[in-house]
Amino acid sequence: MSALRAALQDLSEDVFFDLLESEDAYLLVLDVPGVSADSLEVAVDDGRLSIEAHREKDPAGDYQYLEENRSLFLDIELPLPADAVGTETEAVVERGVLELTLPKTAATSETTIDVVEEDA
Repeated sequence: MSALRAALQDLSEDVFFDLLESEDAYLLVLDVPGVSADSLEVAVDDGRLSIEAHREKDPAGDYQYLEENRSLFLDIELPLPADAVGTETEAVVERGVLELTLPKTAATSETTIDVVEEDA
């Protein structure tokens, strides 16, 4: 998971996120104000998570932009933790917050192996 944490730390300071972990999954929460499910693309490929988001906004009434400082275009690629199951990733966006749940692989239970003594 340290590769994911390092990649998140390298993002622009304009990208706000939280990374949480439970026994069963990782939860990545990203602020994407003004973004809807239609303007968001999330994909997992070859151990990498890619997120592309853009905010669509139209000026009100007869106004037109002279300068736009509130645009949002996010295009990031992050490494998945080694124990994450990328194909089962779930994404939910609500009110400008994207939550990505990355389930972990099932922990293998310990197997006890019987040791027998051979007659010489």
